[in-house]
Parts: sequence; structure tokens; C-alpha cells
Amino acid sequence: MNISSAIVHISPARLDEASALLSGMAGVEIHAFSPEGKMVVTLEDEDTNSAADSYVALHNLPGVLSVAMVYQYSDDDLVTEEVQA
Repeated sequence: MNISSAIVHISPARLDEASALLSGMAGVEIHAFSPEGKMVVTLEDEDTNSAADSYVALHNLPGVLSVAMVYQYSDDDLVTEEVQA
């Protein structure tokens, strides 16, 4: 399991469009945003490879100017424990 958070800077003119697309992405949750286009999101993925793919997808969204990872946590044992439970 991989959990990370990021600040996504979006063009204010495309904030609504980008918010709708982000909300539709699996494992992505929006926690806060400002009218200036700064958004705090978390991403939850199965592993670091899919997490990297998620970050690439964030960069490719319309109106996204930058994505900065703030926090990242990875624990393969957590996935194993959940499967065994």
C-alpha cells in the first residue's frame, strides 16, 4: 500500500474542471483548495509503481500547472495483513 499527499497547483480558470476530474480518479481525495488554484490531495495506491502512474496522471490533467509531493508512506506488510484478514 502506498499513501501520499500532494499540493496541486491548477490554473484558477480550470479549477472546476480539474476538481471534477480529480474526484473521478480512483484513490484520489481532495481535502482543501483555494480560489487561487492550490489544492491539497491524497493518493492511495496498491504499490509505488501505480503511485508513480497516478502522479503522471495528475500532471496530465487540463489546467494543472504543477504537482508537488508533500508526504509518502509505503508498507507492503499492510496489504498482506489485509488480504489475510
